[in-house]
Amino acid sequence: MDIFLAFLGFLFIIIGVIGSFLPVLPGPPMSWIGLFLLYLTKAVPNDTWFLAITLIVALIVFALDYIIPVLGTKKFGGSKMGMIGTTVGLLISIFFPVFGLLGIIIWPFIGALTGELINKADSKTAVKAAFGSFLGFLTGTFLKFIVAVVYLGFFILTFWEYKTAIFNF
Repeated sequence: MDIFLAFLGFLFIIIGVIGSFLPVLPGPPMSWIGLFLLYLTKAVPNDTWFLAITLIVALIVFALDYIIPVLGTKKFGGSKMGMIGTTVGLLISIFFPVFGLLGIIIWPFIGALTGELINKADSKTAVKAAFGSFLGFLTGTFLKFIVAVVYLGFFILTFWEYKTAIFNF
């Protein structure tokens, strides 16, 4: 059972890392579930404080992921259409990887700019607002990615420390 929980926990960690880029998956909470599953094994001693602190961090980052893009958009005079355009651009970059990894940066900006141009007539204002939407998106994504990678590191270190107990039949 320990091997199954560790494997399932690792899957959740990987989904969390991927979820830091995909808007439909909550990256840090998924990564936290992976940590939690590892700590459910009989091999790894329960650490309530560690799990509580990492859960709080995951929930704060999850909430900030919704707040930061709004703040970036408002700061640069953007609209909801710019934020929607950023998300659509991200989805395009994932499903149609025209520019490869660079597309993850290019398409959200193009989406934000398109959304702002649909919403506003002035192209200068639209570019500024699109930059704000895009900057907020990048900040939130970077924050989620950092937390997910740190949780991956915690998982690997803990798993490595207790590997013999986990695989002990």
